[in-house]
This record gives sequence, C-alpha cells and structure tokens, in this order.
Amino acid sequence: MTRRTKKLLGLLCGLALVAAACGGDDDASSAAECEVGQTDGPLAIYNWTEYMDPELKDAFAAEFGVEVTEDNYDSNEVMQPIINAGGSGYDFIVPSDYMVSIMIEAGDIQALNRDAIPNLENLSSEFASGLPYDPEGTYTAPYQWGTTGLGVDLAVTGEDVPRTWGLIFDADLATQYGLDGSYATLLDDPRETMGAALKYLGYSLNTTDEGELSEATALVNEAKARVAAFDSDQYDELLVTGDSAVAHGYSGNFLFQFFDADNPDQYTYFVPDEGGTRWIDNMAIPHDAPHPCTAHTFINFLLDAERGAQLTNWNYYASPNEAAVPFIDQEVLDDPIVYPTDTSKLEEIEDTGDFETNFSDAFIEAKG
Repeated sequence: MTRRTKKLLGLLCGLALVAAACGGDDDASSAAECEVGQTDGPLAIYNWTEYMDPELKDAFAAEFGVEVTEDNYDSNEVMQPIINAGGSGYDFIVPSDYMVSIMIEAGDIQALNRDAIPNLENLSSEFASGLPYDPEGTYTAPYQWGTTGLGVDLAVTGEDVPRTWGLIFDADLATQYGLDGSYATLLDDPRETMGAALKYLGYSLNTTDEGELSEATALVNEAKARVAAFDSDQYDELLVTGDSAVAHGYSGNFLFQFFDADNPDQYTYFVPDEGGTRWIDNMAIPHDAPHPCTAHTFINFLLDAERGAQLTNWNYYASPNEAAVPFIDQEVLDDPIVYPTDTSKLEEIEDTGDFETNFSDAFIEAKG
C-alpha cells in the first residue's frame, strides 16, 4: 500500500544535497534529553506517500494522548532542502540510505537519544549497526527496506518477457514484445532513474565517471519517446489500469496493486538481470524538531515487535525488525519480492558527495 513517490527537483535550494547551505543546526549532534515514553507535544510526520498504516498513527495518538498529523513528499531531493532550511515544523522524517549521509553532513538531523528508544534492541544485527551511511546508528533507526525494479503487464508482453531494463531502453526489444508507443513510466527521481540506465549499461549506479553518466543521460533522453510519464506517485496504478505496460518502481507498491487487481497473475515484478537498487529507509528527527521527545517515543513505538509486523503486513516491504518476524504474515515472509533470496544483483545508492549535483543535472537534461 505504500507509495514511495518522488519528484519536483525545483525545490533543491541550490542543490543543498551536499552542504548545509540553506540552514542546519550547530546543535544537531546533541541528543534530546528524553525519557522512555515521554511526549512533549503533538507529532508532525513528513513521510513518503502512503508508507504508514493509518491505524498505527491512530494507535499512537490514542495511547499517548497526542495529535498526529502527516504530510508527504515524493523524493529525498524534495524533502531534504525543506528540512535543511529550518522551521519546517516536522518531528519525524524517513530519509533513504544515501540521503542520511547527506543530511548528517548538512546538520539536518539530530542524534538520537538511544536510551529513550529501548526497542532498538529488536533490530536484526544486519540493521542494528554497520550501515555505511550511519555506522553506529547515531542519527537514524531503520524503518523498512525493499528493491526497485520493473512491474510488467504480461497480457501485453507475454509470459516469456525477458527480465531486462531493455524493455524501456531498447526500442527494438520493446517492439518485439508488443510495447509500442508511450507504454512505460520511469520514476521521477534522479538517482533511481539515472541508476536504472547505468545498470543497463553495465555500470554502477554510484558511478562518479562523467562519461558513464553522460551515456546514461543520452539513454534516458532517447527513451522519452516510449515513456508516458516520469512518475513516482501513480506508476503502480497506471500499470494495473492499462495506462502503461511497463513501470519502473518499488517492490511493495506493485505487490499491493497486483493483489488488488482483477487478475493478479496478469502482472509481475522483477529486478532486471542487469541489477537494481536495494534501498533502506530510516527514521530520523529533524535538527529543529519542535517535539523531539514525542518523535523518540514514536520511533520506539514503531520498533515494537507487533507494530513492526503490522507495518510490513500493511505495506509489503521488508522489516529490519527481527523481533517482528514471528508476527509477519507467512505469505509475506515467503514472497521473494518482499524478501529476495538472491541479493547479488542489488546495489545500494550511496552518497557520491559533490557528484550528487551531476545526477540531478543529468536527470533534468535527460527529461528535456
């Protein structure tokens, strides 16, 4: 049910991705003095669209007697400069892996008071520490993880469709599988879409080679004739309504749409053979959150075993919460789209430092 939607690069605040140019807080590294279960006012959430079970928000509001509101963003690149500028009023955000590195460097998020979040012990060892963007979990706690790939309408392509990004980037292959006209959607996201093109070309999605990125830019630009929309909001819905036949997007979004379709077997999702993204989204508290103690309590609330399972059962994304596993529906645990058995083709998006602006510039150029 989650829609990890993305777009609107115009808010980049001079591409504040790589520095605290628009704001930040010198005291961001200081953890708030909060106790377990303490609240200090209402909770204002800034999250990806439809990424949290509304019943979880209602349960938190009822248990702790606070108002909970939520606004949504559709890309890390939209969210970051808003937080960086200060005065956003948000208490809780969900940045992705590479964006965590950027936000730490920019002073956008504050250190967590881990003593106020005892449920951190529920995280599996893979997620509890050692993550490259926040090795000690000083600033963030993992929220959910998943993959980025292609959703395909098999009624259009046939069952024997090859698992390749070429369905979008190779005009001849597209024609061979009945994909004529503007049949595809690509995410409105610089790192994901440029990354897809880079993977198709055999390069790392974290390249810092200008020549490789230039090739990817040309590839995306050429594919525009076959792209109905750069969309990070409704791409999964457009696929099942027949408005597209191939869609670039996130694993859990597709699963929900497929399960709700009249003929679920008509659709499939896969990470192309050339490789794709494994992402990890994280819970964080803005540097100037008005109610940091309420935010700490909410993080602890979501890291509860049963609530962590409720989140995964609702949005079909994998949980980093080991204690939640016994409460996750078995069909979800057994689904290789949610929990892929082979991760060898997956690459995580990393902060490329000053090169980040190249990805954003390339994406704008590619879209024309």
